Amino acid sequence: MKNVHYSGIVVLTAVLLSGCGETFSANFGTGLRGAKPAAVDTAAGQSDTGTRPVERPAPSQSVAPKPAESAQTAEQFDTTTSAQRAEAEEAAPISGERKLGATIGSLGNPAEPGFWLKTPLVSTAAKGRVEYPSNGKSVSVDLIPIDGPKTAGSRVSLAALRVLEAPLAGLPELIVYAE
Repeated sequence: MKNVHYSGIVVLTAVLLSGCGETFSANFGTGLRGAKPAAVDTAAGQSDTGTRPVERPAPSQSVAPKPAESAQTAEQFDTTTSAQRAEAEEAAPISGERKLGATIGSLGNPAEPGFWLKTPLVSTAAKGRVEYPSNGKSVSVDLIPIDGPKTAGSRVSLAALRVLEAPLAGLPELIVYAE
């Protein structure tokens, strides 16, 4: 029964994403590596066309491999090891971290491995922590900037949502901290 539930979530996600066509892949599917330079307001009010930062893996967490193309369940898509999950779950509040705010999280691309949060709460890539206040669990993540107002929602990796024990098909409220 549990596999049927996860399979249904994955199939639903795949169906929803398949309807996005080129718009999805142009805006989100290429990740930060394919992002075009964004105009950024400088302190002087001028615009600067620098490139966005490239996502980098956490130094202490090895990178999880991409899931197989035949992946259909949450377990098959989440290629992180139990050691990686345990390390990410040990995300205790760090001295000097700052609270960025709350965001509504939705499941990001399940084919992108690792622990990450794509959010408009940051303007540059950083290390951080996400807390799920409903159960008090938290997880270390790479914070990846996306365009949008600070009140817009965020996309969360499958691995991070599983460690948080947050609903994969829900829209959980998450508290975001940066190191």
